[in-house]
Amino acid sequence: MADRVPRLQEQYQDEVRANLVDQFGYENDMEVPRLNKVVINRGVGEVSENEQAIDTAVEELRKITGQHPTVNRASKSIASFDVREGMPIGASVTLRDEHMFEFLDRLITLALPNIRDFEGVPDRSFDGHGNYTLGIDEQIIFPEIDVDNVDRIDGMDVTFVTSAETDEEAYALLEGLGMPFVRREEEDDEPAPAV
Repeated sequence: MADRVPRLQEQYQDEVRANLVDQFGYENDMEVPRLNKVVINRGVGEVSENEQAIDTAVEELRKITGQHPTVNRASKSIASFDVREGMPIGASVTLRDEHMFEFLDRLITLALPNIRDFEGVPDRSFDGHGNYTLGIDEQIIFPEIDVDNVDRIDGMDVTFVTSAETDEEAYALLEGLGMPFVRREEEDDEPAPAV
């Protein structure tokens, strides 16, 4: 019995790789950018007041990703934030392979369209090394989260780590996989309108 290949992984292998080779002229298969991992990180600022906040964050991330998150702890004490060394301050999950493509597919097709007045994700969040971070303001956009059981609306950061060397290559990769980027109007490239 053959294992089921995620839709976006199949799309990457069949279409996106060929388009990237045509667009950037790669000569070696290993040069073609690929999605290495997706890291979902959620900080919990209210841990000092609410002990259950970290448990809630872990459980919601587990529902969204299907994997058990790791709890991130403070490496040193910061008195002004009422944080002590070793205190839990967030949770994160790293997705690879099939889980990564399944999550990306659910994010693009189910979660992002649930955002009120959604017009696309910004293209300004690349780090200069081919990685993209998307900030999500509300966890309730994911269908796995029951809105009635949510105590507090919190956000999370989703980082797409690619093997691309430039942001342009990473943009082309993510766009090929279906990431709905907002097109910015380039004012410098367009001629001034005739009056």
